[in-house]
Amino acid sequence: MPAGSLDQPENGFPESDPTVAYMPAGKPGAASGRSVAGAFGWALVFESGPLAGLTYVLGEGDTHAGRDPDSDLVLDDVTVSRHHAIFTVDEGGLRVVDLGSLNGTYLNGERHDTAQLEPADEVIIGKFQLVVARGGV
Repeated sequence: MPAGSLDQPENGFPESDPTVAYMPAGKPGAASGRSVAGAFGWALVFESGPLAGLTYVLGEGDTHAGRDPDSDLVLDDVTVSRHHAIFTVDEGGLRVVDLGSLNGTYLNGERHDTAQLEPADEVIIGKFQLVVARGGV
């Protein structure tokens, strides 16, 4: 297979970064109540916005979300603060903490500074609608 194809990147090594995978987006809230096949632990499914159709698998510890290019989860839109929120996965589950953003972080339609997340919860950050999913653990 030629270098640069979908299965074999130009560097010659098979793809090994499982953090972002394509999933077709259905109607809003379509991720509700389902797990993410092949994902271990927690994931955020982009249901609408510029990244609709993507799934971001969260690792143990903190995942910084914001417009800043150094963020773990880059949400490149002016409706998102440079350092908007932190998602944390630990023994207590998954939680989100807003970092004092201008537009806020919304959980199931209500603005929250901090919140414990459960599968099928809807998190809105700027234009991005994310649905919390739980992979097979």
